[in-house]
Amino acid sequence: MASTDGTTTPTLLEKAPAPLEAVSLDKSWDPTKLSWQRKAHIVIAGFTCTFNGNMGSSMPSGALDAIAEEFNVSQKIHLTLLNSLYMIGYVLGPLIFGPLSEYIGRRPVMIGTFLGYLVFTLACSGAPTYGALLALRLLCGINAAAPTTVISGLYADILDNPSQRGFALSTYMTITTFGPMIGPIISGYSSPVSWRWPFWAAGLIAAPGLPIVLTIPETFAPVLYNKMIKERIKGGSHAAGCTSTELQPFNVRKIFLRPMTLLVTEPILFSTAIYLALAYSVFYLLFQAYPIVYQDFYGLAPGPAALAYLPVALGVILSMAVFYVFNNYYDKSARAGQHWAQREINRRLPIACIASPCMTISLFWLGWTTFRGISPIVVSLGGILWGVGFQLIFMGMSNYLTDVFRQHSASAQAASSMTRSIGAVVLPLAAPAMYGDLGLHWAPSLLAFIALAMGLIPFAFIRYGDALAKRSRYAQAVDLPKE
Repeated sequence: MASTDGTTTPTLLEKAPAPLEAVSLDKSWDPTKLSWQRKAHIVIAGFTCTFNGNMGSSMPSGALDAIAEEFNVSQKIHLTLLNSLYMIGYVLGPLIFGPLSEYIGRRPVMIGTFLGYLVFTLACSGAPTYGALLALRLLCGINAAAPTTVISGLYADILDNPSQRGFALSTYMTITTFGPMIGPIISGYSSPVSWRWPFWAAGLIAAPGLPIVLTIPETFAPVLYNKMIKERIKGGSHAAGCTSTELQPFNVRKIFLRPMTLLVTEPILFSTAIYLALAYSVFYLLFQAYPIVYQDFYGLAPGPAALAYLPVALGVILSMAVFYVFNNYYDKSARAGQHWAQREINRRLPIACIASPCMTISLFWLGWTTFRGISPIVVSLGGILWGVGFQLIFMGMSNYLTDVFRQHSASAQAASSMTRSIGAVVLPLAAPAMYGDLGLHWAPSLLAFIALAMGLIPFAFIRYGDALAKRSRYAQAVDLPKE
């Protein structure tokens, strides 16, 4: 019988009943034993889901004028809701889908939510009223949030090597970060034709990913183990004394409580969530701040103004190079027996330590180069440092969370995702008032000072992280044995 990874395995019906020892030793269900081709398929499916969901989050940003004209919306705060309600979905979705993936498995969550995102995105193009459009944006966001929560657990399921897992997660973060920056460019150039075109474009981009996502296998070990036991019993194999892993029944109360419990009881998770929330909030603030700077102040059209996101994209690419170089350096140092590289914690956190200076300089750059006599191109170049800093903090801190909360990583990531999504809802709503009260120079400067202070967190984890993990009920110390 052909298995899902393309290998051939004899069916249990063709074999004599297996003794208990064979059942216990059989690891064919183990997701870490999948072929590298199948693992690559799973990794790419993660890229596909999250890239599209993230792109959808900012898709209306370049079409605000066209949408305002279509639905007679005059208040900027009402237009901000197009992105903010989507991000509210990123608050609600992780609370459900992260823990749910630990109950019913990763596959149904990934497939169901990707289909939901595609359906509701296409439905946005036919919204009869502005209220209906806002409601559909909320539903899009709820579904789009699932992969951002599940991916860390999905990759941890199949990649038990920390180096491979970190490489996969960092590549995933780099690719998916392009989504929000591409959205405004697509909508900026397509919305003059029709306000519906940005949503049609998002659907057309997502549709080719359907075969990749629909064929993703299950990877959650308890679900696969239980399935193997049931198949052996059904096929007549001797499985007496070999019990299934108990999966708790679907319980809405527990699903909502687990991420919140982790958030309020785990200092590592709370501190990381707050730092990531700052970076994520400022990132989405840019989708409100850039139109103020480049369209209102410099007078650029939506399409050319959206090109200001390209330096941020360049910074994201550069951050990937930084990560690869450092990761290779760490691996070589570990193999050489160097003392500093014998702590797994030093694989993740040093790159996060670089993030704060990059983000701080970038925000000051945005604030203090915005003058009439300075070209908007010069202003936008500061986005390179923002892209580097923003990406490095997620590469370092999100990987660190997965390492520390390995078994409960989906719930930990759900709590982190919920926290940063709340920030991504609230801070962009304050953008018009912030820029109105503080001005073009001091609004980003205030955020720069906060980023500088938050930058102490990864340094503190390097010193105290293992001690905190050892005292935790859910975490584990990350000084793992080298493989």
